Amino acid sequence: MNKGFWDAGHRPTLFAAFLYFDLAFMVWVLLGPLAPSIAGDLGLNAAQKGFMVAVPTLAGAALRIVNGLLVDRIGPKMTGAVGQLIVMVGLGTAWAFGVDSFEGTIALGIILGFAGASFAVALPLASRWYPAEHQGTALGIAGMGNSGTVLAALFAPGLARIFGWNAVFGLAVIPLAITFLIYMALAKDAPDPPAARPLAAYLEPLRQADAWWFMFFYGVTFGGFVGLAASLSIYFTDQFGLSPVVAGYCTAACVFAGSMVRPMGGALADRIGGTRTLSLVFALASVTLATISTGPTSVAMALALFVVAMLALGAGNGAVFQLVPQRFRDEIGVMTGLVGCAGGVGGFYLASSLGLAKYYTGSPQWGFLIFAGLAFAALASLTLVKQRWRMTWGATLTGARI
Repeated sequence: MNKGFWDAGHRPTLFAAFLYFDLAFMVWVLLGPLAPSIAGDLGLNAAQKGFMVAVPTLAGAALRIVNGLLVDRIGPKMTGAVGQLIVMVGLGTAWAFGVDSFEGTIALGIILGFAGASFAVALPLASRWYPAEHQGTALGIAGMGNSGTVLAALFAPGLARIFGWNAVFGLAVIPLAITFLIYMALAKDAPDPPAARPLAAYLEPLRQADAWWFMFFYGVTFGGFVGLAASLSIYFTDQFGLSPVVAGYCTAACVFAGSMVRPMGGALADRIGGTRTLSLVFALASVTLATISTGPTSVAMALALFVVAMLALGAGNGAVFQLVPQRFRDEIGVMTGLVGCAGGVGGFYLASSLGLAKYYTGSPQWGFLIFAGLAFAALASLTLVKQRWRMTWGATLTGARI
């Protein structure tokens, strides 16, 4: 932990941001662990399964832009409160009336996108309390809410076996309601927020190439993380014939690795620079995903490779958001939304492409290979831009490394 971190910022808000993010991510990927059971009951094919688990990711991507705008206008605390209420009402409605068709799963997936959009709230909520030299660590801790995907993978299949998968939607409302009360009690908007600006001004960062680079890099790191989190239960059941519960345990192990390392990636980026950290991340991710594309022959081998891939991608998530606040400090709300949107799009692409590859070729391996190519392209791109960053906006920073 960087020296002086706990004396900076506002610890109750940091905890509230993490907890909100954690439970929101739990329900955001809820359809993934339940997919084998849902698909069996509704008769979904491989392409439909892939699309079903990918829809919440795409909806969350679009809604992150909306939340990014709202954060800068009404504040992160209020934006988060509204999103939590929408998700609870949506899940309660799904439980009460039932989901009995493929179209119904898509409608629920869109509602769950509001949970995925929590990213664009939790990170600015924490970020605005901390100085530049602690951004990687603070956003790494808040972003560790990715671990909520572990809860979904661990508990959703077991609860579905006992109560039925539709009942899981209603049960999920209980921890969400408790989290909402804690969030409202502890979270506090930072003083001196950015002044409100005309709506068009919030999209001004898109005129700058650096915004697009950050979006691309996060599309690979977070896109890979959430795409795998949503798809691995399907992968382990289809490829190795595991039960939904055992497949959930395997998925949880992979997601846990990626979630826990996110703050470490942020802290490492604070110490050695975000670009150096990302270079290591993209190199490891591209090699590991390419190896996965060859088709591991055992559960143990596949599990080990996915854990390594998730470790790399999770660290990369923290590293990207060590850099974003340094470059776009005054636009952190909208940039969190834009960059988060790109991450969601990357996750939608990976999850849906695995399903399409399985449907058309009988194997998801081409989906992994193409994403490995994207990770390598990100490494090459970062190599081209990092020197310019260090000589321009990076040269003006004090107490922070890029």
